Amino acid sequence: MRSVIWLVLLFVVAVVAALTLGDNDGVASFYWGAWRLDMSLNFFMLAALGAGFVIFSAVQAINSLIGLPERAREWRALRVERAAQAALREAMAEYYGGRYTRAYKAAQRALAAGDDGAVGAGGGGREFRVLAHLLAAGSLHKLQDRGRRDEMLKRVLRPGQRGGALIDEGARLLAAEWALDDRDAATAETWLAELPPGVARRTQALRLKLQASRLARRPLEALHTARLLANHQAFSSAAAQGLLRSLAFEVLDEAHDIEQLRRAWHQFDAADQRDPFVAARAARRAAALHHPEDGCGWLRPLWDRFDALGVDGRAQVALALVDAVAGVGADWLPRVEAAQRDHPTESAVQGAVGAVLFQRQLWGKARKPLEQAAKDPALEPRARRRAWRTLAALAREESDERRAADCERAAAAID
Repeated sequence: MRSVIWLVLLFVVAVVAALTLGDNDGVASFYWGAWRLDMSLNFFMLAALGAGFVIFSAVQAINSLIGLPERAREWRALRVERAAQAALREAMAEYYGGRYTRAYKAAQRALAAGDDGAVGAGGGGREFRVLAHLLAAGSLHKLQDRGRRDEMLKRVLRPGQRGGALIDEGARLLAAEWALDDRDAATAETWLAELPPGVARRTQALRLKLQASRLARRPLEALHTARLLANHQAFSSAAAQGLLRSLAFEVLDEAHDIEQLRRAWHQFDAADQRDPFVAARAARRAAALHHPEDGCGWLRPLWDRFDALGVDGRAQVALALVDAVAGVGADWLPRVEAAQRDHPTESAVQGAVGAVLFQRQLWGKARKPLEQAAKDPALEPRARRRAWRTLAALAREESDERRAADCERAAAAID
């Protein structure tokens, strides 16, 4: 098709030339001293066009000849750059294919080619070298060669060096991840601390910070970080809830006196304090530290919205109240009586009601809910034993030693 178009254009030019030049009787005259040269205007125009073409071709040829060494250098640089890029692609393919020794060698070839100065003439030389160094360092990390891996990292980044480029941020995140793989929380936190504020709030950075906090045994800091990740929907709802609860449990279990426990509780987010499992763990811990009144105070807001907790949540709060029953006051009576009416089939709730009524010396009302809890095989064994022993104590208060002994034997028979 292109040939046809050129042929048509050639015919058009021929026709136009025949129509314009065929009847042209003009003459071009040139004078030089006593000499005079006459020629037709058509010949002069054709000669001028030919001379211009020859001059242009000669200039182009001279320029090409002069620029030949520069083009040769550019060609050699392009060949080296293509070889370096091919080596970098090979290193990435080998790395993701799990052949780390080959990946390291390919990255070294890419670095050797890049060090010749052929790569990066357009401003991407540093990014190319950083990527090649990171691939080499990542391969060495997989090969457990930490010494050479750290040497590679030092060539790319130094602690305290601030860089806003995306490649630098990624390098620091990778360095923190490798430090966590080495179980070195301090080094990981050092790398994370060098990230700009915006990068430090990214999901990956928060994940690494969470791992570092847990590795350094700082569960409260890990809890706050996990809460941020949960708000960013970095986990599923079930996984987030389980993680937050386990971290809150660690914080509570690390409290060795009531003051530490109170500080830990007040540092929790409102969502953690509203969690029935966390509040129950805190109440049990307070009872173990001989301050059950604090535990009862932490359980009271949950008991006020008892119906909204669900079956499992109500069971946890009720069993925790049994452990902290020594701290209940008279204000708990209307609450437990309402729970007894509203949840007559839940043995954990009935056991808590019976324990509170027994603590307040309402022995006649306490027997029935305690018996329901003690005889329910679905209730956890510790709660059933507690209910039988409370029934034994109730029988002794009524001077019924035979029934007290029967209750003690029933408690001892529970595995």
